[in-house]
Amino acid sequence: MSWNWRGLIKSIAPMLGTALGGPFGGLAGAALAKALGGDPTKTTEEELAGLVQNVTPEQLLALKSAEQQFKLQMAELEVNSVKDLETIAAGDRDSARNREIQVKDHTPAIGFYFITAGFFGLLTMLLYKVIPTENKSVLDVMVGSLGTAWVGAVGYYYGSTAGSREKNGMLHKSTPTDGGV
Repeated sequence: MSWNWRGLIKSIAPMLGTALGGPFGGLAGAALAKALGGDPTKTTEEELAGLVQNVTPEQLLALKSAEQQFKLQMAELEVNSVKDLETIAAGDRDSARNREIQVKDHTPAIGFYFITAGFFGLLTMLLYKVIPTENKSVLDVMVGSLGTAWVGAVGYYYGSTAGSREKNGMLHKSTPTDGGV
């Protein structure tokens, strides 16, 4: 997707929005889909983006309710804040990187090269070929999926952006107030 639908979710439902990018992404995605009228068992990321783009006032209320329910679920797992979710996600990435160092498995790197070649190959093809109308939606989904996979892979190999590092530094120096949002 060309717009930041995850950022919008984070501004409305911070715990759900943050969880989407980490180990609790499946739970968060299902809660989000249910709140927005999608199927919580099989709504894709592209479908979620579409649901967010067309959100109604009633769905916003349902989203706020889903955020509260999600907070309760996370509290049962002793995850009480956005900072806790970010710490867990960072630990998850770190353990994946450490596993790769220990095992010396080349599969993730090979996958990264294939994702990169597929994504940029597809983009290049789209610049030079006329796509039949009946195939356009399939290619849109492919480009979106490969783009998302590529961004995730780049984040895995090259880490966080400078802005995110700055935010993490500010969070580290801050004093927690109520353990919420």
